[in-house]
Amino acid sequence: MKLLAQSNPFGTVDLPQGLDKFGSEPGLAFGKLIQFALRGLIVVAGLYALFNLVLAGYAFMSAGDDAKKVASAWAQIYQTIIGLAVAAGSFVLAALFGQLLFDNPLFLLQPTIPIP
Repeated sequence: MKLLAQSNPFGTVDLPQGLDKFGSEPGLAFGKLIQFALRGLIVVAGLYALFNLVLAGYAFMSAGDDAKKVASAWAQIYQTIIGLAVAAGSFVLAALFGQLLFDNPLFLLQPTIPIP
């Protein structure tokens, strides 16, 4: 009699149709999907920062002699630069934690899901 651990009563699960372009191994395919999503989020953050800087520049140029509008435009510029620094710093921290905890700086940036 086979043990339940040796047999697979639930069958096998094939890759979904959308994931097959990321690789044939399920663990690597899901990791590449996560990596693709992270890169997309960084691109969106960069585009938002560019849009925000353009709006702040326009607000600065149209402020004239109004000190409150100039201060508000400078605050928006500073906040955008800080946001970009946080987005870039998250990658540095992920690489640092990956190196310290897993001895691989890309462990958190290029994840693989182990499948038994």
